[in-house]
Amino acid sequence: MGHSKQIRILLLNEMEKLEKTLFRLEQGYELQFRLGPTLQGKAVTVYTNYPFPGETFNREKFRSLDWENPTEREDDSDKYCKLNLQQSGSFQYYFLQGNEKSGGGYIVVDPILRVGADNHVLPLDCVTLQTFLAKCLGPFDEWESRLRVAKESGYNMIHFTPLQTLGLSRSCYSLANQLELNPDFSRPNRKCTWNDVGQLVEKLKKEWNVTCITDVVYNHTAANSKWIQEHPECAYNLVNSPHLKPAWVLDRALWRFSCDVAEGKYKEKGIPALIENDHHMNSIRKIIWEDIFPKLKLWEFFQVDVNKAVEQFRRLLTQENRRVTKSDPNQHLTIIQDPEYRRFGCTVDMNIALTTFIPHDNGPAAIEECCSWFRKRIEELNSEKHRLINYHQEQAVNCLLGNVFYERLAGHGPKLGPVTRKHPLVTRYFTFPFEETDFSMEESMIHLPNKACFLMAHNGWVMGDDPLRNFAEPGSEVYLRRELICWGDSVKLRYGNKPEDCPYLWAHMKKYTEITATYFQGVRLDNCHSTPLHVAEYMLDAARNLQPNLYVVAELFTGSEDLDNVFVTRLGISSLIREAMSAYNSHEEGRLVYRYGGEPVGSFVQPCLRPLMPAIAHALFMDITHDNECPIVHRSAYDALPSTTIVSMACCASGSTRGYDELVPHQISVVSEERFYTKWNPEALPSNTGEVNFQSGIIAARCAINKLHQELGAKGFIQVYVDQVDEDIVAVTRHSPSIHQSVVAVSRTAFRNPKTSFYSKEVPQMCIPGKIEEVVLEARTIERNTKPYRKDENSINGMPDITVEIREHIQLNESKIVKQAGVATKGPNEYIQEIEFENLSPGSVIIFRVSLDPHAQVAVGILRNHLTQFSPHFKSGSLAVDNSDPILKIPFASIASRLTLAELNQILYRCESEEKEDGGGCYDIPNWSALKYAGLQGLMSVLAEIRPKNDLGHPFCNNLRSGDWMIDYVSNRLISRSGTIAEVGKWLQAMFFYLKQIPRYLIPCYFDAILVGAYTTLLDTAWKQMSSFVQNGSTFVKHLSLGSVQLCGEGKFPSLPILSPALMDVPYRLNEITKEKEQCCASLAAGLPHFSSGIFRCWGRDTFIALRGILLITGRYVEARNIILAFAGTLRHGLIPNLLGEGTYARYNCRDAVWWWLQCIQDYCKMVPNGLDILKCPVSRMYPTDDSAPLPAGTLDQPLFEVIQEAMQKHMQGIQFRERNAGPQIDRNMKDEGFNITAGVDEETGFVYGGNRFNCGTWMDKMGESDRARNRGIPATPRDGSAVEIVGLSKSAVRWLLELSKKNIFPYHEVTVKRHGKAVKVSYDEWNRKIQDNFEKLFYVSEDPSDLNEKHPNLVHKRGIYKDSYGASSPWCDYQLRPNFTIAMVVAPELFTTEKAWKALEIAEKKLLGPLGMKTLDPDDMVYCGIYDNALDNDNYNLAKGFNYHQGPEWLWPIGYFLRAKLYFSRLMGPETTAKTIVLVKNVLSRHYVHLERSPWKGLPELTNENAQYCPFSCETQAWSIGTILETLYDL
Repeated sequence: MGHSKQIRILLLNEMEKLEKTLFRLEQGYELQFRLGPTLQGKAVTVYTNYPFPGETFNREKFRSLDWENPTEREDDSDKYCKLNLQQSGSFQYYFLQGNEKSGGGYIVVDPILRVGADNHVLPLDCVTLQTFLAKCLGPFDEWESRLRVAKESGYNMIHFTPLQTLGLSRSCYSLANQLELNPDFSRPNRKCTWNDVGQLVEKLKKEWNVTCITDVVYNHTAANSKWIQEHPECAYNLVNSPHLKPAWVLDRALWRFSCDVAEGKYKEKGIPALIENDHHMNSIRKIIWEDIFPKLKLWEFFQVDVNKAVEQFRRLLTQENRRVTKSDPNQHLTIIQDPEYRRFGCTVDMNIALTTFIPHDNGPAAIEECCSWFRKRIEELNSEKHRLINYHQEQAVNCLLGNVFYERLAGHGPKLGPVTRKHPLVTRYFTFPFEETDFSMEESMIHLPNKACFLMAHNGWVMGDDPLRNFAEPGSEVYLRRELICWGDSVKLRYGNKPEDCPYLWAHMKKYTEITATYFQGVRLDNCHSTPLHVAEYMLDAARNLQPNLYVVAELFTGSEDLDNVFVTRLGISSLIREAMSAYNSHEEGRLVYRYGGEPVGSFVQPCLRPLMPAIAHALFMDITHDNECPIVHRSAYDALPSTTIVSMACCASGSTRGYDELVPHQISVVSEERFYTKWNPEALPSNTGEVNFQSGIIAARCAINKLHQELGAKGFIQVYVDQVDEDIVAVTRHSPSIHQSVVAVSRTAFRNPKTSFYSKEVPQMCIPGKIEEVVLEARTIERNTKPYRKDENSINGMPDITVEIREHIQLNESKIVKQAGVATKGPNEYIQEIEFENLSPGSVIIFRVSLDPHAQVAVGILRNHLTQFSPHFKSGSLAVDNSDPILKIPFASIASRLTLAELNQILYRCESEEKEDGGGCYDIPNWSALKYAGLQGLMSVLAEIRPKNDLGHPFCNNLRSGDWMIDYVSNRLISRSGTIAEVGKWLQAMFFYLKQIPRYLIPCYFDAILVGAYTTLLDTAWKQMSSFVQNGSTFVKHLSLGSVQLCGEGKFPSLPILSPALMDVPYRLNEITKEKEQCCASLAAGLPHFSSGIFRCWGRDTFIALRGILLITGRYVEARNIILAFAGTLRHGLIPNLLGEGTYARYNCRDAVWWWLQCIQDYCKMVPNGLDILKCPVSRMYPTDDSAPLPAGTLDQPLFEVIQEAMQKHMQGIQFRERNAGPQIDRNMKDEGFNITAGVDEETGFVYGGNRFNCGTWMDKMGESDRARNRGIPATPRDGSAVEIVGLSKSAVRWLLELSKKNIFPYHEVTVKRHGKAVKVSYDEWNRKIQDNFEKLFYVSEDPSDLNEKHPNLVHKRGIYKDSYGASSPWCDYQLRPNFTIAMVVAPELFTTEKAWKALEIAEKKLLGPLGMKTLDPDDMVYCGIYDNALDNDNYNLAKGFNYHQGPEWLWPIGYFLRAKLYFSRLMGPETTAKTIVLVKNVLSRHYVHLERSPWKGLPELTNENAQYCPFSCETQAWSIGTILETLYDL
């Protein structure tokens, strides 16, 4: 039953663009694409660039996937195409509908990391990473002794900042040559090579089990990179980016201003070199506005030379043969920017000018006037540009002053001191590799290509910018508005859109990437959020080509998860770096742990085959990154240990930066730090600044915590619970759902320094459920007596006077932090340990390993052992024992295999009123609602909602945790019954015996697992007893066929009249009260919950409309036969009762049930093997004459064929009677005339007719009930005369009997009736011909207005349709468009001309087809109303008390006939039409599938309001709705 391959399903929906949704998968998973409801039936092709097995990945190469349809039939509910994922990276998919692209997205497949000599897997959640600044490692031959610190501290991944040659600034991220190893690593006598690095990385991987990653920097290169001087086209320079010229001019002016300030030239004007206060800042603002901007005149770069333009305009006006090209009248004169950005270089479109300013004659005065209008307009446009530049300048000053404030005045800033050439007022935005000259000379350079190409833009970052926009491209004013926080040591690289745009740069960076991927297992994408996506994609493709399982990490500062996802999905980022330093208190730190991984403790077991859910990116959660400020400065040294513990308990990758564990009390600057890291030496003393060991900082504790992090990840402790004990104490639990062991880490943070802040001595008690096996670790941050910290000149040293005192793997009574531990029990089988702390000082942690108490542990093991019969998932942690209940030794499937479908009805279903008949009811969940069914489906419907979301806070789960009521209800309800049902109950009870012995928080999860196992086995049992159509059918067919189990059952009291004792194969049971044998035939409920029990359960019409789908197609032939014969026994006046009322309370007030009954007999004979035998079966007649009292079964038996003949005979003779007990006692609304029943056959046409305007004898049987609206006793839809579906059904019956009589299977060839005292014979042949000859003549509303057959041409309002009736007492009712004619098309297609039928069906589709059902009336009809409200009582005649029941609301069962008619006639119209129709049918049915899956009733409703809105008055699951949809699937 359980397969353990993980399969995820991605439903494709029309126009669904999921580019910002992250779907994460693992290698070895299977991904299935399936069609969502909007696409079912349509021609959809899925394309992906995931390569064929063995092929290399090519991002641009897409292939189509083949559809697999396991059932090869009916519908598209199971059709899928799949990918077996064996390769890591980011892959794209999209799908076409026909030739139109209809949606798509990305999937990210995680890499598999391997380490060790045996190449074992390192799961991503086990990663513990430490960052090293490469330049602080010293000469290469000393690396190992420095890197050993990471190994000894328990890290398994090292992240190196770039190992390449650094630029002048010595920043780790400003690289002078991307291809060359930093020469600092070499000794004079020994050059260090990439090969050496590669060998070391390999050694670390094989011998230390440590994997290595390094940065790649694509955005910029050092300003002094030699290659950028040789290839200036790789940068944004003033030749390829002339739009930067104005920004360059401003930048130069600011540089000169800065130099002047440094030289003291502005001291008199209030700006000294040392800027110390607001007064200095205001002076800077004043001078820039008054001196610098006016001289620069930056607006001139954006303006038009007015005189020049006017002259040109005048010349054009005075040309003899001036021709004006017609221009768009909506185009106004605007400035066209000079692409070279010269002062006054802009222009305007003279064509627009000439059509805008037109002289009224050719005289010189008119031309002058025109020119002055033109001049005025140009001057206006120029001043608009002036205003715009002014606005940019305002922003530029604000940004500049903000920068000065941060760098020189702010408390948290670097406080740079006096302005100098080295530390200018503001960082320069551009390189200037020339001698300084005067300003006008310098400005002239920007137009000399051989000089301007070396004026290059620096890189940096822009606060709050859109990361998908490149801020150096045209259209961005970032450089002019001084919004860039600039890195003055790096030049921004200009890639263009594709390698051809800058071949050297792409090739250079690709080579750089390949070197990295050759030697390292992963990369960190530096500055990822401003790396152009297409560049990063290209480079990572090259890297993965060499290193298929490339581990890609990145830090994103986009501020939005959606935008993060764009990067993660496009680049296939494996882990996003998340910082604990972003937490402002311990509560927030705990929240981040919960956010970044794991599922709640006690989560439900998810199936292996399940929908693919959007994910959040996998986290690499770091207590501190190398960019972060120092936590010792921001928090306190005491917080290092507790915060690290909290971070390490997260169920994701974790990491830190070298220096944190040694308690280095300052940030280790990536730019200015030149000292080397300390080396590992076990013997070193705390005072030794160049070496460290387990006595240094928190290293000893870090080692224990890292090992624990790796153990929890490797052993599947995937459940997480975070408890905020008080404002400083956070307890994080990691729980294993298979062995049910927990590890609980209690950390007391120290965000405030304990020496200067108050921390309470009182620590709250903690309750830990289960049995504490050991204290894994207890550690306290303490001071020790050594010299205080002094910054060393050569080594990056930490604080020697603070360390940790740690003890590992001790018993609780040995603990120094725990004062005492008491045991409290909560309930009979729940241990709780109450922990009282004494030394949990700020900066301490204690970690417990907790098991379930031994008794519960055994119970869980036994449960898991018995659950392995359903899924291999439960093997781990299972325990085989012999002394369990003997019933558990039998596989559940073999108990289930003995159940009948009627017994399954009791186990799985039964709504409230059915259950009440047995003296029970449905389980009611406090603070929520009652379950829909008493059987397992009631519970499963709720669990199906809460399981995927792990909604453990749901009232259903609360009820399970609070007590055993629901558990006992489930088993006791079944045990109280007899036979195999009771055995199922006993099996459940035996399982629940162990369930009750486990901790309450685990009960929802195991209760669900037990029920899922039993439920799926029971469903399989049901399907095994059904027809091959169901057994080999799609999921939709199978789930729909369960409607047969749901609606067909035996009640405590028999609903059907008793069958003839002479009949074989009738089920019997022992009556519990009388102890006598009694018949127990299954009856069919019309619908749940309203028509399910007592006399209102069985209705003739409903039963026989549903019977073919519910019983015959599902292969339940005996039940179908018994129902046909039971109803046959109640025939009276030639009619089958509407309300059966067990036969004795039957009401014969419907004209159609008998014809549906005859149709079912015909279907039975055709579908069941030896089906014709039913015609000879004995029928026990309850009413042998119309007036006889009800006779007991067996008094008078007749073969079925005689009963059929009687029904035909009576109709031909004519039926006329008054209902028995007529009056309010049987119908409180009916008017007196309504109780008079008539039916007969028209001698001319052969049509069956009947009814009057006060009764409603067809399925549209709503009787008015409102006195206020004056419609009481008036049927909304009498449909008297000849209703179209009855004519069709009678034609079907007559034709079939004619065929049988020709073969002498049916002994009668005619009916004999009395006419005017004489016996007259009417042969079936004649009757059949009459209907055939008259049907289209009288029912078809011709497209030809002069058609002579049309009696009431004035009533025709739609042509090309079939009437709903013929000969109604209100003639206009005949002409209403309703869906009933489609029934006649299915049962008697011979009555219809194909072309006419098709046209009528198209009209019905356009006007009546709703999402789930058919509108019962044409929306163009004046009484149409699509919303049924049975409770509404107002003055509206057409609506009050639900009078519009069949005047618009969308009923489901007619849609089955509509679709079947479409299918039948489309096949006659030709293959193209058939194909289109199949698309329509599948598409409509997919909506029923969605409804069925979502419905807690697991059924299809009786009706919906318009456009499939929910109707609260409808039955939630209706037999005929399910039956006719099954018939449609059968026809497909």
